[in-house]
Amino acid sequence: MSDLTQTQTPTQENHLHRSLKLIYVYAIATGAIFTFIGYWDSIFYEYCGPGTWLAFLLMTLMILPIAFVYCELAPMFPEAGGELIYNTVGLNKHLGFLSAWLIMLAWIAVPPAAVMAIVQWLFHIFHISSSFLVLEIVAGIALVGYFFLSLQSVEVAGKVQLIMLALAIIGCVAASIGFMTSGLWSLDNFRNFFYTQASPQLGIPGWIIGLAFLITPFFGFETVPQMIEEGDFPLRDSTKAIWGSVVTCGIIYSFYFIGLGGMPVQHLVEEGGAAVNGFLAISMMEEMGGGWQTASILFGITSILCAIGTCLLGFWLSTVRLLYAMGKSNFLPASFARLNRHQQPILPNVLLLAVSIAFLILQNAGTFMNDFFNLMAFGCACAYAITMISAMRIHRRHPQWATYRLRGGSFTRVLALVIAIVVAFFCTLGQGAGSWISFAIYLAIGVGLWLWMVLVNWKKAPVIVQTPDGPKEF
Repeated sequence: MSDLTQTQTPTQENHLHRSLKLIYVYAIATGAIFTFIGYWDSIFYEYCGPGTWLAFLLMTLMILPIAFVYCELAPMFPEAGGELIYNTVGLNKHLGFLSAWLIMLAWIAVPPAAVMAIVQWLFHIFHISSSFLVLEIVAGIALVGYFFLSLQSVEVAGKVQLIMLALAIIGCVAASIGFMTSGLWSLDNFRNFFYTQASPQLGIPGWIIGLAFLITPFFGFETVPQMIEEGDFPLRDSTKAIWGSVVTCGIIYSFYFIGLGGMPVQHLVEEGGAAVNGFLAISMMEEMGGGWQTASILFGITSILCAIGTCLLGFWLSTVRLLYAMGKSNFLPASFARLNRHQQPILPNVLLLAVSIAFLILQNAGTFMNDFFNLMAFGCACAYAITMISAMRIHRRHPQWATYRLRGGSFTRVLALVIAIVVAFFCTLGQGAGSWISFAIYLAIGVGLWLWMVLVNWKKAPVIVQTPDGPKEF
């Protein structure tokens, strides 16, 4: 397989259009990672206190080995599908489906949660006092907007993502510099360095458990394999988008929390504080008043409207493409692989919109949505672990397939596996019964779908995956 060009496909109808520039793929992945920095900053601070900047730096170093293994896998299989394909080839179709289902646990909860955060901020800024029902209606309209954007040519979404990401990064960097030069920033505010609201478990300090939870604002680099089928760049360049997205966000996260951690903010996240439920930096600016009030609005535009908007769009595009890949490889009905005139999947977009709106309703109907959200990181880490095992098996069986030189080789793969397992374990600590119930419900739906494939779908037609040696049946 050539490292310089994408493998040509037999029919335009069954494959996405290759027109996406590398910078757009990088923006989609980085935007997906660049999560709710202006909204969840209070949550991150509650995990790791003034030392949150160090926790983000450490998590960046922990995620990189996993990302480098993805750098090895992505050019081998230049089609949408990612974990679905890697684990079907490396292990079997059953674990391929399981890993895809687990990674979607992390992805499908993002659009409804993200759009609700944006709407809540807008209502807060304009001092609109409204019922949760009105919030849901406005959020639902916004989701419909993303739905129609996703159905357009992918270059349109790529350009929108790049613009929003650039504004989000500029806003966070400017805010960080503003904090450090404000005259209020002080090293004294770092004295309680390992402050955390995470409870210790099994003798493990709460700060370490909080660190493990920080995997949540790092998953997103795995969206690159979902977009690679549409790339018009050399396959080897996809690796730049994978590790580059992790490094970019890790640096900005750390820099931002150096700035925020040196400000007098801890009282805002303690019991009864104004930022217990989110918006730490914005709450601090509003508390200080004066010119900071205007700064809070400008920061919100970049860190809420743009940053969360990029996160939502990145995961929306990726979820749609994973569902499309499942339809194309016979993990779902073939109708999931049908494209519109812009070469965009139709049914996956419709399904994701329906699920997102259903999740919006569940947010008001009980605690299911919040409980579901709590195990996003666990599902993602489990999918990573399965993928690392597949990478080892693929390398052992087909070393000639690799076009990317993985530094550290087998050591890096093993290290990545250990990190994924450790993070998955830490993410289980302190979870309530509601989280496990919601996780069980999600898995039960997956088991039902899996049984349908085993008993019905796969008896009619096999799973076909394109490999560097050509299409193979699994």
